[in-house]
Amino acid sequence: MTKKQIDILCVGEALVDFIGHQDGVLISDTRDYHRYLGGSPTNVAMNTARLGLQSTLVATIGNDGLGSYIVERLNEINIDATHIKQTTAHPTSVIFVSRSKDTPDFIPYRSADFLITEDQLPSELLQRASIFHTTCFALSKNPAQTTIIQKAKEAFALGCKLSIDINYSEKIWSDKANALEIIQKYCSYNPLVKISEDDIARLFGAETSHDQVFDFFHKLGVDIVCLTLGKNGVKLSQKDKELIVMPAIKINKVMDATGAGDAFWSGFLFAYLKESSIENCLQIALQLAALKLQNVGRLPTNINILSELLKK
Repeated sequence: MTKKQIDILCVGEALVDFIGHQDGVLISDTRDYHRYLGGSPTNVAMNTARLGLQSTLVATIGNDGLGSYIVERLNEINIDATHIKQTTAHPTSVIFVSRSKDTPDFIPYRSADFLITEDQLPSELLQRASIFHTTCFALSKNPAQTTIIQKAKEAFALGCKLSIDINYSEKIWSDKANALEIIQKYCSYNPLVKISEDDIARLFGAETSHDQVFDFFHKLGVDIVCLTLGKNGVKLSQKDKELIVMPAIKINKVMDATGAGDAFWSGFLFAYLKESSIENCLQIALQLAALKLQNVGRLPTNINILSELLKK
């Protein structure tokens, strides 16, 4: 992949996660919460920047105390926040999340996050990026939806590789027909696709087989589909190639599952940009996910050790 000034351009939700302090209980039984930087594209930008990549985040937040907290955290890791807009009209979005070893319970309070407009993604920015990454969460509501679809098309035409996390939830995107329509539009530009078993159940139905999901995306023109299976590891399907299956890395104790998928995809994109083999991309992704599962909130500081895996 041709080296550009920006390794990964993450477009979408920047928000604050309030993660429950009590372990293994639903929100109804959670007594208190700890504050963390959140939003899937934000997590990917943070993780990849700490892996040594040049990461830029495009997002909209409130001009408030939580917005200031987000900017401060991004500045700590030298993420380019030039294209983050702070609005006085809407507060920063927040999500309350249960602390869980499995898929967590959550309640979203969305406000500023979907107010992403075209002026935040000028052509000059797209020309400088190697990967354009977004999520179903980001695509779920206008004006962000229209902005991202139009700019993804432009980025693709400029030779940028697209990426998407199909983190679909009816809590975020109640119109499933619209979700499928928008996902199909985005996937016409052959993005790297990440989807989880939970995403499949919510978007296609629990009875949908893995092969059906792979076929769905390949028929849209997607070459690489990565299906995460939680404790059962990962499957990766490449069009007209043999399926790759890898087990999860065993860990002693799961502390928090929130952000594990983002950690996995950060590792995958990091290795993909380094032109590593697909198998090595998955190994690094699994390593990063395992690290996240052992930490509440963000990943530990020294994650650049994964760079050593590229040399193997």
